Amino acid sequence: MKKHKSIFFTLLLLPVLSSAQTKKMGNVVEYFGKEKVETTTEGTVVHHFTDGLILGGATRGGALFNGQDLMSWLLATDNYKTPVLGQKVAFDYPALKDSERSAASQRLNLRGGHPLVPLDNLTWQALNVDSTGVFSDRHLRSALLYTAYQSPKEQIVLLDAKGGTRTIINGMMHEGDHYDFGYTLIPVKLKKGVNEFIYTPGRFGRVESKIVVPTKPVSLTQRDMTLPDIILGEGDAKWAAIRLINATEKELRGLTITATLPTGESEIFATESLMPLSVRKVRFRVPVTTSTQSGEVVMKVTLRDRSAKVVDEQNIKIQQRPATIHHERTFVSRIDSSVQYYSVAPATGVGPKALVLSVHGASVEARNQARAYGLKDWTHIVAPTNRRPFGFNWEEWGRIDALEVLTEAKKVLNTIAERTYLTGHSMGGHGTWFLGTTYPDKFAAIAPCASYPDIIGYGGGRGDEQHRANEAYQMFSRAANGGRVLSLAHNLTQSGVYILHGDKDTTVPIEQVRAMRELLGTFHPNFCYYEYPGGEHWYGNNSVDWFPIFEFFARQSIPANKDVKTVEFHTASPAISAQDYWLRVEQQESPYNFTTISGLLNDSIVVVTPENVALFSIDLPSMGLPHGTPIKVGEQTFTVFTDSVAYFAFKNGTWSEVHGVNPKEKYSLRQGGFKQAFDNGVVLVYATGGTKEENLWWQNRARFDAETFLYRGNGSMDVIADTEYKADNYKDRNVVLYGNASNNSAWNTLLAFSPIQVRRGELSLGGELYRGGDLATLFVQPHPFSDVALVGVVSGSGISGMKATALNNYISGITGYPDFMVFSSDMLLKGLPEVKATGFFDNSWSLEHSEMVVNP
Repeated sequence: MKKHKSIFFTLLLLPVLSSAQTKKMGNVVEYFGKEKVETTTEGTVVHHFTDGLILGGATRGGALFNGQDLMSWLLATDNYKTPVLGQKVAFDYPALKDSERSAASQRLNLRGGHPLVPLDNLTWQALNVDSTGVFSDRHLRSALLYTAYQSPKEQIVLLDAKGGTRTIINGMMHEGDHYDFGYTLIPVKLKKGVNEFIYTPGRFGRVESKIVVPTKPVSLTQRDMTLPDIILGEGDAKWAAIRLINATEKELRGLTITATLPTGESEIFATESLMPLSVRKVRFRVPVTTSTQSGEVVMKVTLRDRSAKVVDEQNIKIQQRPATIHHERTFVSRIDSSVQYYSVAPATGVGPKALVLSVHGASVEARNQARAYGLKDWTHIVAPTNRRPFGFNWEEWGRIDALEVLTEAKKVLNTIAERTYLTGHSMGGHGTWFLGTTYPDKFAAIAPCASYPDIIGYGGGRGDEQHRANEAYQMFSRAANGGRVLSLAHNLTQSGVYILHGDKDTTVPIEQVRAMRELLGTFHPNFCYYEYPGGEHWYGNNSVDWFPIFEFFARQSIPANKDVKTVEFHTASPAISAQDYWLRVEQQESPYNFTTISGLLNDSIVVVTPENVALFSIDLPSMGLPHGTPIKVGEQTFTVFTDSVAYFAFKNGTWSEVHGVNPKEKYSLRQGGFKQAFDNGVVLVYATGGTKEENLWWQNRARFDAETFLYRGNGSMDVIADTEYKADNYKDRNVVLYGNASNNSAWNTLLAFSPIQVRRGELSLGGELYRGGDLATLFVQPHPFSDVALVGVVSGSGISGMKATALNNYISGITGYPDFMVFSSDMLLKGLPEVKATGFFDNSWSLEHSEMVVNP
């Protein structure tokens, strides 16, 4: 694969760059270092898109809620018409009154500073590519781009498109290339005649697109590989991943990948299956080498089908390095069994060492992050990925990645558990605040650099202003409480804090951390604050590899539970963070509202003060307390005769000691909201029992989520038909169903007792029955055959309702999604007023004592 170094903008951390590589634009570094695909080698380019139409002002922003999208509404309600130059967007919607039409117009025009244009005045205008073959226009950051291709026949091709967030191909949603990486290839079956492509706005206001006839129907591509270093002297095979393209209409099964080194060692791995017309990043194993030479080697990767026939081969460059220098390691994630990597700046010398987890800024690769640090004699420095250079802002799946890397690195590097620390720069500075406040007992000290504590506070919650008085919006906002760092700040009481910030930083204004300094000053006994004189956002490796930070870290350690006399723990949900030292929250009274639980330990009694807690536990064995120590919970006192963990439940205004959690109810290992379904080895299951249109759409809807998770989260999800799903084959794994009880055969197996039911033409929410084909819902329920797995649902009652689920903004590190939402297709136009009901199930996963908002 031919690649070149491409220019990207960043708000981040980098190793020091040469003057030829760096120039300043204000306070943002523009740098060479991100590999971008330049040449298409997977087939023959048969068409470059050169002319198109743009529709300015048709898209909107939004942080916690961004469920409006004009084009999706047009498609869902059969109002879409092929664009014509100079044509206004015309649609037939008599139910939209003039006042509602004006309000909807304003809600749909809050992005990129584009002027507010009434929907009736939106007009398609011409746009051609520039001399480099790229559609480029300042309005493309807030405008739709339309292109078309006249195919001479029905054929399967690859769309190689860069720049747009999503690509709608003949009415079907696909993931785009928001960050302009050049990773995305979309296998698509073109119809004979006109095929339409609509690109939604990307980050940089440019789109490049071409159609490729693939050389092979099934092939490997070296775009976007996840590779480890071969560590000299280590005796275990390493995980790797490569993209596999299935440009056929059949599922691929029984594939193997063999990796062979120049020295002859090889490793065979039976890799994952692949749904029709899709790209998946599949696993393989890199063999152990007998070589003792450092440097680049060429590894042959061979793909074979179930009959052992060679399907494709690639020669891949891979590094061999000793473990004593900067290097990359890989592991398999619990989220989706994908391969992820992390980078290590290893400690010098031998023996057990400390561990510093360093989380990167926006656009930075973990390998760049680790190489910003010189090697230390007392600590390893480990950089996780956040699943991607931008990833999830270290929230949601980004936080899981950080925790997975922390666990893996502790084991592989054999570190000293109580000497674990956390730092990061820019977005990683936010990640440091977020991870440090969310998991306070995992780090002895934290050091945010060039940081902003709360991403909504930093971004101002742009696009949400018009929603804030809406009761339904409050549920979405509440579901995102896990990211509200300021509300969790007191969790840092036991951790040391060192704040580093350049006093000339205009990318992240100094006011962000000055406010945090003031807050810490009201309660924190152990923090340092330093403003680097003249420091911009990035002022060299001192921006992170700052000696006083490491000197501060070296003086801190995580105390043992028996030495922690006071705990004050705050959490938004046990689904995100459940424990601080010897106290653990299992259930809340009010889901995703903030919980506080305080504990005081002395020689004679344990005093616990819970707020918004329905079930909690105390780890008595770790505290070294004598048998029968009194425990005071609120105003009640218990004498607990147990040598194990003690549990207390709150019901009908009274606390009582109980034997443990009921795993059939909500508890710390299985909670809502809806986004939690995309975890725990998730498998996506699409309906095949409907009409031809329904079946194709639900299959593509599952494919779209898999594509999005691949692009945004370096993911690799199992996607199967409902007829293939057997609960025993996916034991204790989360499931997301696409379809309804009338067309998805797995529905009755998994959702027979769900309080939300969807069939063709109707949707029931408890005792409320909604009729019509334009209804949609997203919700989550417990898996009936597991104590830990969840079932997520993306469902519609008919063609219109089905297409109302077009957007998948839940695959984001910022958005809030409660346990359930029920809406009509008109939500895509009118917004939250068309959310019929949303909220949180009670702790029994029912609606009986749920908290929800119902719109008339």
